[in-house]
Amino acid sequence: MSNGKSPPDRADHSPPQNLEAERGVLGSILLVNDVFDEIADSLRAEHFYLDAHRRIFQAINDLRESGVHGLDAVTVGEALARRNELNEVGGVEGLLEILRGVPHAAHARYYADIVREKWMLRRLIYACTEILRESYDEAEDPQDLLAKAEQSIFQIVEQQESGQQIELRDILLDTFDRINDRLQNQGSISGLTTGFSDLDQKTNGLQPSELIILAARPSMGKTALVVNMAEAVAVHAHATWSERIRRDELEGRPHPAGQHSTGGALIFSLEQSKVELAERFLCIRARLQVHKLRKGDLNEDERDLLLRVSSELSELPLYIDDQPGRSMSQISAIARRLRRRVHIGLVIIDYLQLIEPEDKRAPREQQIAQITRRLKFLAKELQIPVIALAQLNRGVETRDDKRPRLADLRESGAIEQDADIVMFLHRPEMYEEDDRPGEAELIVAKHRSGPTGIVPLAFSKESMRFHDFSPLAEPEGGYFSGPTSDF
Repeated sequence: MSNGKSPPDRADHSPPQNLEAERGVLGSILLVNDVFDEIADSLRAEHFYLDAHRRIFQAINDLRESGVHGLDAVTVGEALARRNELNEVGGVEGLLEILRGVPHAAHARYYADIVREKWMLRRLIYACTEILRESYDEAEDPQDLLAKAEQSIFQIVEQQESGQQIELRDILLDTFDRINDRLQNQGSISGLTTGFSDLDQKTNGLQPSELIILAARPSMGKTALVVNMAEAVAVHAHATWSERIRRDELEGRPHPAGQHSTGGALIFSLEQSKVELAERFLCIRARLQVHKLRKGDLNEDERDLLLRVSSELSELPLYIDDQPGRSMSQISAIARRLRRRVHIGLVIIDYLQLIEPEDKRAPREQQIAQITRRLKFLAKELQIPVIALAQLNRGVETRDDKRPRLADLRESGAIEQDADIVMFLHRPEMYEEDDRPGEAELIVAKHRSGPTGIVPLAFSKESMRFHDFSPLAEPEGGYFSGPTSDF
């Protein structure tokens, strides 16, 4: 039998296939029924090239799911006959021939791997052919085609990895590595710092694979808050990298090529331009009044400060994409490329409802559900936290208590379902000018792996900067009620 590795005949233009391996899989299952459970996690009917083989495997799969354990030529033949498909596979004699062609079932997993490998090659050929066809048509934007090509290839890679098994002992080894890191760094957070100590303590930092939703009504300061977080992440990454270079130089070791090989933040600004966002970074870091910068009303000292801060910011691993109407395919492709190139540590999307849906005809709730699911997949794939900003509906403004709740998330319950953390930003002075001006509440309404509650923050409206709320400034019987809260 061919091992599936020999080079194809150049004169043969048929798609990659190995019919002997396909018969080997089916015969092994008919010989030893338990083989099906060994390969069902990685093999589906569509993976078979021959239509008859696809029909047989699907019949076996349906019988197994219905609780039938006696899988042989007779029971499978009967199932195919009920579907009027028995003649399509060569009748019962065709099933017996497959069974007779496999002396034992010891190589079933090997056969299944070959079948899956050939299917993946066919998928790759199909994906490349589609991209070629669309490229010749010149009907689509080249950037969209690039994103589509990368998505197609990634889906094939993802499906290749889906059949791999990971034993608990391997998971436990990785788990204890993480636990040992925490023990050696007691008192410090294990994730990325947000720049806010109370929030870091509650969340233990921004963790890999987490989808974090930050929601608020318009003008509450969502963008300003994530800009603060992005700056904190980038500053920490730059400091860590600089320290590594210094240590390598002291010890006479060559340091890795490139800059900022770990950490940093990528911001998808779907609403504001990158210049507007850069102005926010400057004002926040320099503590300059936004309106003075926009009016150009700066004295000489402030100009010198702005130049110094601009130089500092240019050293930080911060990346901004402000192309409007980005789809999840495009966002994922850009994030993957940057993750490979500079190993970014955080992705921020401002904001979720502005992401272009893949299926524009689907109901809006379904569109949002697909987007949040893809955002969660992106966080898991890249093994980094993803923060997505979101708008709240107007219901919050009709209540006496203006604090947002999970029910206020606009358009889809899937946002709450897919998110690991849901936070709401609330500034009381936005509703009553004299209600605790300069104070803000970051409400952790959902936390899959930790406590919920209210994190008090202070906010400087002039420089758009958030910072830790000083306990000394909190009034007696303040609004922070404890580590948990009901929403």
